[in-house]
Amino acid sequence: MKKPPRDEPRDDLTVTPPKTWAAGVPAVVHALEYSLAQTSPKETAVDLLTMNQVDGIDCPGCAWADPAPGHRHRNEYCENGAKHINDEATTRRITADFFREHSVSDLAGRSDLWLNQQGRLTEPMVKRPGSDHYEPISWRDALDLLAGELKALDTPDEAVFYTSGRVSNEAAFVLQLFARAYGTNNLPDCSNMCHESSGFALHETLGTGKGTVGLDDLHHADLIFLVGQNPGTNHPRQLSALEQAKRNGARIVAVNPLPEAGLLRFKNPQKASGVIGQGVRIADRFLHIRPGGDLALFQALNRLLLEAEDARPGTVLDHAFIRDSTSGFEEFAEHARQVSWDDVVATTGLTREEIERVRDEVLRSERVIVCWAMGITQHKHGVPTIREIVNFLLLRGNLGRAGAGACPVRGHSNVQGDRTMGIWEQMPDSFLDALRDEFGFDPPRAHGLDSVNSIKAMREGRIKVFLGVAGNFVRAAPDSAVTEAAMRNCRLTAHVSTKLNGSHTVCGRTALILPTLGRTERDQQAGGEQFVTVENSMSEVHTTRGRLKPASPLLLSEVAILCRLARRTLGTGPGNVPWEEFEADYGTIRDRISRIVPGLHDFNRRVSRPGGIRLPNPVNEGVYRTATGKAMFTRNTWRTPDVPEGHLLLQTLRSHDQWNTIPYTLNDRYRGIHGSRRVVMVNPEDLSALSLTEGDRVDVVGVWHDDTERRAEGFTVVPYPTARGSAAAYYPETQVLVPLDSVADISNQPTSKGILVRLERSVPPDTP
Repeated sequence: MKKPPRDEPRDDLTVTPPKTWAAGVPAVVHALEYSLAQTSPKETAVDLLTMNQVDGIDCPGCAWADPAPGHRHRNEYCENGAKHINDEATTRRITADFFREHSVSDLAGRSDLWLNQQGRLTEPMVKRPGSDHYEPISWRDALDLLAGELKALDTPDEAVFYTSGRVSNEAAFVLQLFARAYGTNNLPDCSNMCHESSGFALHETLGTGKGTVGLDDLHHADLIFLVGQNPGTNHPRQLSALEQAKRNGARIVAVNPLPEAGLLRFKNPQKASGVIGQGVRIADRFLHIRPGGDLALFQALNRLLLEAEDARPGTVLDHAFIRDSTSGFEEFAEHARQVSWDDVVATTGLTREEIERVRDEVLRSERVIVCWAMGITQHKHGVPTIREIVNFLLLRGNLGRAGAGACPVRGHSNVQGDRTMGIWEQMPDSFLDALRDEFGFDPPRAHGLDSVNSIKAMREGRIKVFLGVAGNFVRAAPDSAVTEAAMRNCRLTAHVSTKLNGSHTVCGRTALILPTLGRTERDQQAGGEQFVTVENSMSEVHTTRGRLKPASPLLLSEVAILCRLARRTLGTGPGNVPWEEFEADYGTIRDRISRIVPGLHDFNRRVSRPGGIRLPNPVNEGVYRTATGKAMFTRNTWRTPDVPEGHLLLQTLRSHDQWNTIPYTLNDRYRGIHGSRRVVMVNPEDLSALSLTEGDRVDVVGVWHDDTERRAEGFTVVPYPTARGSAAAYYPETQVLVPLDSVADISNQPTSKGILVRLERSVPPDTP
């Protein structure tokens, strides 16, 4: 184990050609190098050999599903999962001495990479009004302080309770129960910023906000679309499922503005062919689409399918399925036939011939799955795009049957479980009624604030207290300067965290750091050692149980922190919530969940079985809880992005050595970027048109219809095969460019994949 760095890593950019394949032996080497720099060989082995195993630790790195028990590898994890879990298990520690040495002002100037590398938080800390340092505080005093601020508010709606997808089902349920017993639905979460568009589109058209497929469906699909996602970095274990699908004969179409290594070829390091061979080709076709062009693409495909049916009546569309299980087909078809090919070509950057070849792939395929991620959701028209994907699936009956369906690929390991547990500012009355009947109080019914609206309310002084459970809200949120000013406008900010991050440096007048157990650690309560549960992208709920000794004897679990806070804030009311019992035995929480959440009946017994519980999906039972009682075709429109001459459309993205907002190194080896994150990747032809060359230093300047200048300074230009007219740069460094008001229609999700920018040559610091 190496000591934490005292200084920021030196920015020293080297660029090599992008990789054309993902994983392989280098993935194993990099995972072990990082893990052993964080913790001991013994703890590294404990973590890795129990990760994603039955009764082991669920990897917090992403929400990809595990193979069925009996079909898992002994090493059932990816490079980034190994890094993430041992990053949490690090033997580095942050103590009170660290905070005496480093002021909040000092820490605010540090990168999240440096902050994360300092190690685990070990005791509660407080920054008091007027102070520039955190100092120790007892758990009793910290929770009394937070409870006192909550009780002093004029209305419960002056507080927000944010959570990240790293939180367990049990903690998520307790948090939403506490917030609603307190009297508010202000429950923003990370999904507001990643897959909110998926939820709205799927709820409207299919009656459920979740995907409809499982791993076995992927293995047996004929054709799989990967749209707006980068599995090699963000969901690496998906590559194993795609490898299996390819071996079973599937064809894959990748649609993305960048030709990512994980979309091209996969070398499975657990197979000889991945170690000494060429591995497996992933994408049979790669569509180099412009950012935001996916809606136009799927409308064009739908028009082509309708025309193919005209040419060969009764052979292309699934008429029985359309007749019996859908509504709105005639209106949709009339609209789709009017799609202009000139508009499609201009918006997608593709040729008609490329799209027609994809149509031919569809016509040869009986079972089709469409996977997508934030390259779809984080656009202004994210919801209409997903609705159009649903139209595409409905035309040939590719829903509700094996090997076919919709597959939104989520990033955080339990972000879907959070929603199942009630973490949403707009939960339906059926859920709130069940809470009322179970606990004897009437939850508030008015919708609360999502992430964007929470920032606006803090900015306007309408929110006084911010409680964040896991995550790094300030860095994940858009419009960094606005978000930071809004947080500093709060009376109190508090974060339940395992490690230090940038959000701890952006403080209200009073600020609390409440350190918690990590997923890798044993959770001992009055009722014995506890386990918790999570839900993956494919609606499978299973256990996760830590194996390591806690990083500090002063750590409390998320459930314990929330239950103690609830008792101090609410006293004996309202209703009959047994907070103390919940803290002592998480099984009692699951008993209550089993009577509230459909599909989780007999929760404790069923989830303890190998593989856990697969929640029912009504679509796969032929049930559509929509306005018409059927799956709904929709009419969707788009407008080609207006990108004036001299401007580009920027998308933000993660590097390969990164988990969510936290970089682990300055490298992104799949893209050939080493030693720096302040780079902007631009198509060589666009660089020529802009009179820029490789290595030029530029400021990336956001363009929006207000008087605010949004500028990310000091970026190095890197020629890269981005789609023409577009650029790419790393998140969260470029969140400063995303206007708070630039959101997706309907879902209110920030549009981090479609930011209009211009590149200005940087002025050297010593220039007068």
